[in-house]
Amino acid sequence: MPQPLLTLSFHRACTRIHKRLPLWACVLALWQPQWQPWARSAELEPAIAVIVGPGPTQVLPQSMVAGIFLRKRQFWDNRSPIVPVNLPASHALRRNFSLWLLKRTPEDLQDYWNDRYFHGVLPPPVLASEEAMIRFVAVTPGAIGYVSACLVDKRVLQAALIVSPEGAAPCAR
Repeated sequence: MPQPLLTLSFHRACTRIHKRLPLWACVLALWQPQWQPWARSAELEPAIAVIVGPGPTQVLPQSMVAGIFLRKRQFWDNRSPIVPVNLPASHALRRNFSLWLLKRTPEDLQDYWNDRYFHGVLPPPVLASEEAMIRFVAVTPGAIGYVSACLVDKRVLQAALIVSPEGAAPCAR
């Protein structure tokens, strides 16, 4: 005998949890993808690779990367200037980078940069695409940027990996 799609015990549990919601609201809650653990894996974003140009490099802790992109740290250990570069604020990878690493949206950071401007600190310059980011970082001494981890190639080195709190989607290569 086939099992009913929704059992009475499910409805009781749902209404107990959700403060006496009608059955249709419980069904709607199950239908929403953000409440379906089995549907979340399809929504995972690829990890973000923090990249630097070729040469001697080290693995950078995320706190150091955050300090670099907030322009709190402006020099490498060898006293050469750090040149961080960003993607446009509307770019999905920039939004994820800001949320996952800096815990703020690009829009929220606008007030931060307005305040820093009056202290003589400018935000990192913006490049149009991930390919432009790779090319710039590959040829500019002291440059640091970020791209999708799936795009890292031999022109640059990965110095850190930023992953969503939910995990990272595998690269389709």
